[in-house]
Amino acid sequence: MFAAATALVWSSAAAAQELADPQGSGAIVGAVRWLQGTLLGTVATVVAVIAVAAVGLLMLTGRINWRYGATVILGCFILFGAASIVAGIQATAGAG
Repeated sequence: MFAAATALVWSSAAAAQELADPQGSGAIVGAVRWLQGTLLGTVATVVAVIAVAAVGLLMLTGRINWRYGATVILGCFILFGAASIVAGIQATAGAG
């Protein structure tokens, strides 16, 4: 019962967002979706792997501070986990 109600609420929220787009915003929405695909796609994954490998090597050789290295790695987790983080926050806010 709860799952059906939740699905109904989520689908109506998605429909409301779709109806809320102003007329003529198709180019902007398309550009934002392209940017999202670029930031979370294959190119970003390759860049993140290279960055983590380079920072890890620099941390192991003592050339950069461990705190800076951890910040770079944490940033990659936040970038790629942003959708899950937002979904969790929205679920928590909706439940409370």
